Parts: sequence; C-alpha cells; structure tokens
Amino acid sequence: QVQLVESGGGLVQVGGSLRLSCAASGRTFSNYGMGWFRQAPGKERELIAAISWSAATIHYADSVKGRFTISRDNAKNTVSLQMNSLKPEDTAVYSCAATRSSIWTPAWYDYWGEGTQVTVSS
Repeated sequence: QVQLVESGGGLVQVGGSLRLSCAASGRTFSNYGMGWFRQAPGKERELIAAISWSAATIHYADSVKGRFTISRDNAKNTVSLQMNSLKPEDTAVYSCAATRSSIWTPAWYDYWGEGTQVTVSS
C-alpha cells in the first residue's frame, strides 16, 4: 500500500501561481511512477502530468504544457506540481497517484490521494 496526501491547493487569481505537493508513505516511493490528475465539475478525470521513478521521463498534457512543472524528491517521498499562469479552466480537484506501470496510462494507477481543490478566479 502507498498512502498519498496532497496539499497546497487554494484560491488564486488568473495569471497567478500555486505549488501542489503530495507526500507519500508506505511502500518504497522510489519504486513508483507518479502522476497528477485533475477533475473539474461535470468533466472526466484528466491525467495532466506524470514523472517516472527516476524522473528520467516526464509527460504533460497539452492543456498544461509550458505552464506546469512536475518534480519529485525521492529522499523526501514527495512529488510536486508547480502551476504558473493559471487560467479559470484550471479550476478542479487535483489528485496525485502512484503506479508501477506506464506513467501515461491513467488506468494503471493503483494508489490515489484524496485530492486538493484549486480555484482560479477571474
């Protein structure tokens, strides 16, 4: 089992920045690829950023590419998502998740955090 807890969400104005963090506990964090998902009201959950266990491979959805940066610190068992130039359409619940499989295949994520709300106001 891997337990994941997100933090750092909140209310921000258009063009602002937020940094989300996800703290992991349980099994060896460095064995897992990590992803950030988001789900807006009435929409499907979307995988927006993912990072392999070694950070050698990183993927971004087109909707966040160039604005969001995913990173991880295996010594601290954390993965972060730096979000810049935020837009109203970025408003969603953001969740981190862990996988032992392909990091860009949403169905293969096994462990999930509860999520943190990000609201971008105009």
